[in-house]
Amino acid sequence: MQQLLLTVDKISTFVGKVFAWLIVVLTIVIVFEVGSRYLLNRPNAWVFDATYMMYGTLFMMAGAYTLSKNGHVRGDILYGFFEPRTQAFFDLILYIVFFLPGVVALAYAGYTFASESWVIKEHSSVTADGPPIYHFKTIIPIAGGLLLLQGFVEIIRCVVCLIEGDWPSREEDVEEVDVEKLKAMVGHEDIKK
Repeated sequence: MQQLLLTVDKISTFVGKVFAWLIVVLTIVIVFEVGSRYLLNRPNAWVFDATYMMYGTLFMMAGAYTLSKNGHVRGDILYGFFEPRTQAFFDLILYIVFFLPGVVALAYAGYTFASESWVIKEHSSVTADGPPIYHFKTIIPIAGGLLLLQGFVEIIRCVVCLIEGDWPSREEDVEEVDVEKLKAMVGHEDIKK
């Protein structure tokens, strides 16, 4: 079972890291547009559409990755003081009551939006000659599906924690810098910065 959980984590991590490169492309496009607009006085209408599609894609495809790393926002002020079984109990309830219906609705509505968009070969109406957006709308059900898959893994983790009393391991990845851990690693207890 643990291998299955870690495999889904690896899929979510891989997808998240691949789509994270969109931030580089997005930055290049924005720098290009700023230079084109202010240095050459030649703005490009397609840039606005391209940037919101890239940012939207980046945001949606990062959902499963963030969930796999246990990085979504929660009330950690109280949650952190709970025993693992209590955390798992509340997480399980919240996943069933809020997460599953919300993500199923996202995937279903996204599929409807995407399929209708493909049928009419929809183009953006924000600019006069807007680019096609049916490929962008296809990201919605894909992201919803990946998030749903990762959500099922998190539900299984909650059940395992309720049974065993401890959280199953997650795939290791980059972590935020913890100043106290950093101090202990370098052996300096008097670091001020």
